[in-house]
Amino acid sequence: MRVVAEKLLVDLARQRQVVSALRAFLPESAVLFDEEDVKPYECDGLSAYRQVPMVVALPDTEEQVCRVLSTCNEMRVPVVARGAGTGLSGGALPLGNGVLLSLAKFMRILEVEPRSRTARVQPGVRNLAISEAASPHGYYYAPDPSSQIACTIGGNVAENSGGVHCLKYGLTVHNILKLRVATIEGEIVEVGSEALDSAGYDLLALMTGSEGMLGVVTEVTVRLLPKPVCAQVVMAAFDDTEKAGHAVASVIAAGIIPAGLEMMDQAATRAVEEFVHAGYRTDAAAILLCESDGTEEEVAEEIERVQKIMEESGAVQTQVSRDEAERLRFWAGRKAAFPAVGRISPDYYCMDGTIPRKRLGEVLRKIARMEQKYGLRCANVFHAGDGNLHPLILYDANVADELQRTEEFGAEILELCVAVGGTITGEHGVGVEKINQMCVQFRGAELEAFHGVKRAFDEHGLLNPGKAVPTLSRCAEFGRMHVHSGEEKFPDLPRF
Repeated sequence: MRVVAEKLLVDLARQRQVVSALRAFLPESAVLFDEEDVKPYECDGLSAYRQVPMVVALPDTEEQVCRVLSTCNEMRVPVVARGAGTGLSGGALPLGNGVLLSLAKFMRILEVEPRSRTARVQPGVRNLAISEAASPHGYYYAPDPSSQIACTIGGNVAENSGGVHCLKYGLTVHNILKLRVATIEGEIVEVGSEALDSAGYDLLALMTGSEGMLGVVTEVTVRLLPKPVCAQVVMAAFDDTEKAGHAVASVIAAGIIPAGLEMMDQAATRAVEEFVHAGYRTDAAAILLCESDGTEEEVAEEIERVQKIMEESGAVQTQVSRDEAERLRFWAGRKAAFPAVGRISPDYYCMDGTIPRKRLGEVLRKIARMEQKYGLRCANVFHAGDGNLHPLILYDANVADELQRTEEFGAEILELCVAVGGTITGEHGVGVEKINQMCVQFRGAELEAFHGVKRAFDEHGLLNPGKAVPTLSRCAEFGRMHVHSGEEKFPDLPRF
């Protein structure tokens, strides 16, 4: 007890030091440390993992962000940057001995420039707000994660977010031009350019998806695209998930790049239909949504081709959206999949892995077997066009060992993704959720290279430590606990 008490006193003394240092340049109301004030920041969208931060800092200028970082660097205090907290991999999980740096006050759209088709925004601007600001000029911002009504552009950059239209228009990295980034030393650097290209190493791509481990984004210049003249969706129902998977591959093989190509299995469509009433067939084993956009002539031709491919692939029903209201209703169902599943289970664990499109059918079949193995239900929702899976594992955290079984179920799905030639993430990032599976995907030399990049930007490892890239010792321990290789775990899989 004495040791615990002494540690508590040391922790409180450290907290007072950090609070005093930050309040030297931040208003008192912008430095939080009482438990009731910091507890709302204890997790992001992955609520299974929680940690109350030591201190929360709420700057409202770039200069203050830089001073927070330089102060933490001098005091060797770890820093975790946070946007809206909608992330699903624990990337914004705070540290009990660190500062949670919130960018929530950075909500200004600085400029919309129609002639160059760009917008400059602060990191706390909501994804959807960019499109709303650009709409009067006839433009929009293409990436549209399902959380776009709430998620912020700074977090999108940190996780390289995608969305239902990323197949045709790309992820965040394909839709941004320039970043202003604060380093841990409190300096501002600009990466990228408003031109089509910039000299030197592609630091823009390096920073995008770096999960807050290399710097803190303070401003983003995004690309804007002209709003399509029209768009239509083909909704196809299948009596077999493998047929739906083959239909996805057939669409791409035909040289068609849809604006969006999404898939939901029966468990997901039933949950969604009860919630949104999008018009989905609940007796179908799988639903595909395939959207075409462009001119009226382009859309008419592509929709006809897609509908034919769906029917030839075994669709039991196809339906083309008759107007914009119906198109939006079809998509509303897909985008409401996560909250819809939340209505039918006390808790759910949203996974994120990516596989080759041609392996969709067999991977879904194996996930169904895992449901039996772990005694848990799983609803599958995913960006089928680029093979980005989002299995939603349903569990009850109040039932002993269900969270553990859920984690094991999720880990096996990710390792299956790697075994078939895919990767452990598509847009949610690694965070704390997938850090052990990094040991499956990468070898020691590759992980050491990642750590080398981290040291180049953050010598003392203060920015979001313990996330995304595991230490070699952690991987060694993981290897001892999981003696089976991917070959032994999935012996019936053809190798890629």
